[in-house]
Amino acid sequence: QVQLVESGGGLVQPGGSLRLSCAASGRTFSSYVMGWFRQAPGKEREFVATIAPHGGDTLYTDSVKGRFTISRDNAKNTVYLQMNSLRPEDTAVYYCAARLTPIVSTNERRYDYWGQGTQVTVSS
Repeated sequence: QVQLVESGGGLVQPGGSLRLSCAASGRTFSSYVMGWFRQAPGKEREFVATIAPHGGDTLYTDSVKGRFTISRDNAKNTVYLQMNSLRPEDTAVYYCAARLTPIVSTNERRYDYWGQGTQVTVSS
């Protein structure tokens, strides 16, 4: 069983930055693919970013490329999402997820464990 706990969400003005963190339980964090997804009000959950177990491979959805950076610290069992140049359309609940199969994926159905989510609101 893997438990994931997100933190770092909040209210930020357009153009601002936030860093989300996701702390994972378990001794084999370094073998998991980790992903970030988000769900805006009235919309389906969508892929944001994913990172391979040792950080060598990352994928991003087009709308966040150049603005968001996913990273991980396997010694701390934590994955991060640095979000810069935030826009109102980035407003959503952000979820981290863990995939036990060590191949990156943008498909939420391929992730095995999920956190409870953290709210990000971009508004002036």
